[in-house]
Amino acid sequence: MSGPTTGGWPPLREELRGIEPYGAPQLDVPVQLNVNENPYGPSPACVADIATAVAQAAVTLNRYPDREFTALRTALAAYLSKDATASIAPEQVWAANGSNEVMLQLLQAFGGPGRTAVSFAPTYSMYPEYARDTNTRWVAGRRAEDFALDLDAARDLVKTERPSVILLPSPNNPTGTALPPEAVGVLCEAAGDGDTNGIVVVDEAYGEFRRTGVPSALELLPSYRNLVVTRTMSKAFAGAGLRLGYLAAAPEICDAIRVVRLPYHLSAVTQAVALAALRHAPELLGKVDDLRRERDALVDWLRAEEYDVADSDANFVLFGRFADRHAVWQGLLDRGVLIRETGPDGWLRVSVGTPEEMAAFRAALTDVDGERA
Repeated sequence: MSGPTTGGWPPLREELRGIEPYGAPQLDVPVQLNVNENPYGPSPACVADIATAVAQAAVTLNRYPDREFTALRTALAAYLSKDATASIAPEQVWAANGSNEVMLQLLQAFGGPGRTAVSFAPTYSMYPEYARDTNTRWVAGRRAEDFALDLDAARDLVKTERPSVILLPSPNNPTGTALPPEAVGVLCEAAGDGDTNGIVVVDEAYGEFRRTGVPSALELLPSYRNLVVTRTMSKAFAGAGLRLGYLAAAPEICDAIRVVRLPYHLSAVTQAVALAALRHAPELLGKVDDLRRERDALVDWLRAEEYDVADSDANFVLFGRFADRHAVWQGLLDRGVLIRETGPDGWLRVSVGTPEEMAAFRAALTDVDGERA
């Protein structure tokens, strides 16, 4: 079989050659604390409701699903309205297969050749990949030493780069840092100033885990037409296997995403499962307070052990600092505990699990420290 004479085979885009696909290690170990999952699964009653909903959807699988997923948007709007100062309407809601697809659709619609996306590092490692995949220029500013956003520097970067899309995770991944409302407002104003007309995407994938008194950016939606707030059912909702992400924004932004979305992108089964999960929201979110307490206890313990620890409003904790973080990561793995080697050099990230899982993590880390002392 003959092939191209230059460029190698297959004929991949040159900027993609040699790049490893994104993904955390999937290893079969007793304690898995590396991908920020909710460790508490759904109840038998919730499982039964989901099974019934899927069975009902299966009856009409010969037909395409509701392209506008009207019932799901209505249910998501009702859920989000509990965190907002003004009621969120269904036409302000959009959903896709995980918040990853939501973000990609936003970059497809508002990024592209000749346009720029901006975030502030350390930040979610998929953001530059969304930019790359949509041929959007990527610019990363820097966060302050404590991982907070330097608002003056952030505003200056926006004024200089005039991005079409600003990506702001809150709580930030991998640091767990939440954004104050004034930061969101300042950047919405900077992005929408003059002829820039950029959108500001506040990624609240871990929003339900934020500490008491930390507001959601949903409260600012009535004030800024260029604000987008994204959420997911993968984390607090214990739906990592569901793959359902969603956003709230001005209806015009949702209309724009329709242009780039694939036909019937949400299957009938996905819609049915998500609706069933929303019916059980109080139960699925019932362990959030427990996970918050476990997180805060973990932060206290790590600091007592003289680690540097970032303040966290998420269900994970970033800690360090290590001269050889990979050796620590490997030492924990050798003891049956898998965490994440991500973020700034010298730091590691651990998801918050059950009390038993956190006890195993503490014991393994103490053992690794003793071995390395």
